[in-house]
Amino acid sequence: MADTEIQLARVALTLLAEPGTRAVHRLVARHGPRAALALALSGEIPDETARDAVAARLAAGDPRPAAEAALATAARLGARLVVPEDAEWPPGLAALEVVQLSVSDRRVDRELAPPLCMWVRGEWPLSDAFDRSVAIVGSRASTQYGEHVATDLAYGLAEREWTVVSGGAFGIDAAAHRGALAAGGLTIAVLACGIERAYPVANTALFDRIAETGLLITEWPPGADPLRPRFLIRNRVIAAATRGTILVEAAARSGATQTIRRAIAMRRPAMVVPGPVTSAMSVGCHEILRLHEPARLVANVSHVLEEVGRIGADLAPPLMGPQHPRDQLDDQATFLLESLPRRGTISPDAAASRAGVDIRTALRKLTLLETLGFVVRREGGYALAPQPRRLPENDPP
Repeated sequence: MADTEIQLARVALTLLAEPGTRAVHRLVARHGPRAALALALSGEIPDETARDAVAARLAAGDPRPAAEAALATAARLGARLVVPEDAEWPPGLAALEVVQLSVSDRRVDRELAPPLCMWVRGEWPLSDAFDRSVAIVGSRASTQYGEHVATDLAYGLAEREWTVVSGGAFGIDAAAHRGALAAGGLTIAVLACGIERAYPVANTALFDRIAETGLLITEWPPGADPLRPRFLIRNRVIAAATRGTILVEAAARSGATQTIRRAIAMRRPAMVVPGPVTSAMSVGCHEILRLHEPARLVANVSHVLEEVGRIGADLAPPLMGPQHPRDQLDDQATFLLESLPRRGTISPDAAASRAGVDIRTALRKLTLLETLGFVVRREGGYALAPQPRRLPENDPP
C-alpha cells in the first residue's frame, strides 16, 4: 500500500485539477506525486491552461488540509483510497496514457489522462474485479426493449463470472447493474461524484447493494458534486478499465456514445446492440455501427464473449434454424423426393425421368427414402408416405 504522503499528494492534485488533466499527469509521471504537488503549488506547470486552472483553485486555499480531511471522511464511510502505486491498481487504465481522439475543442475530448487516484467502497481488489470485466452503457431515457436487453446481457455475463461495469445512472446503467446482481455476480458502478453521494438519489438502494457485493468507485473525493462534465470525464475510466464496451441504446447526442468512441480509440472491443430503425433511442447505436468500422454488432452473450473472451475458447456458435429430416438428404435424393406426385404411385423409371437421374441412382435413392420413411413401396412403384394426422389442440391425447 502506498504511503500516506503519496496518497495526500495525489488527492491534493485532484483537488487542484479535474481528473484527466494531461499536464498534471505528465508532471506526476516525470517528478513523482509529491514533487509534482510542490511544482503545482508554486505555479510551475508548463501548460498554460492547466496552470491557470490550478491557480484559480488555489485561491480557495492550500489543498493539503482538504486532502487530509477527505481521507479521514472516507475512512469513516468505510471507503478507501487506491493509487497507482498500489498492487490493486487496474492495469487497463494505462491505455489512457497514449489514447488520442479526433481533433476537438472540448476539454473532455482532449484531457484523457489516467486517474491520479480512485476512491473505492467495497471489498474486492480493483485489479481482480476489472480483470474479466465488460462495460454495458446506454441511454438514461431507455425503452423497455433496451432495459430487457441490458438486463439479459448482464445476467448472462455475470453467470459466466464476468464483471459488469456501468455508471449507476437511470435506464440502461441501472438495468445492467440489476441484471448482474440478479445472477449473483459482481458489478462495479463508476461514479461522477463523491463516494458517499447517491446520484441519482432514487438509486440509493441499488448503490448500497452494489457496495455490499461489488464496488463503487470514483475519482472525486467525498463531498464532490455530480457536475455535468464529470459524467463525461468518468466515461474514459469505464472504457479503459474493462475488456470491452457494449452500447445498448443511445440517442443521437448521448454520453454513452462517447464511452464507446473511447473504447474504439484504445482499440478495445466496441460492441453495439442494434434496435428498431424507428426508435430515437437507437440512432446513436446505428451511427456508431455505420461510421466506425471496428464496432461490432452483438445480439447475445455468446457474441459478446467472442469479442472479449479467450481466443478459440469463447466463439459464438453459428445461428441455425431448426433441423428437419430432409436436411440429411443429398441433392439427388431431394430432387427424387420432390418429383413424386402428391397423390398416387409412380414407377421408378418415371421418377428417374422427372428427377433427371439414371435408373440405378433412382432405385438406390428410392430405397434410401423408403428406409428414412419418406416414401412407401406399392404395387406399380412408389408413393409418398402418409403424414401423421395432427390432433387439434383441444383433442385429448
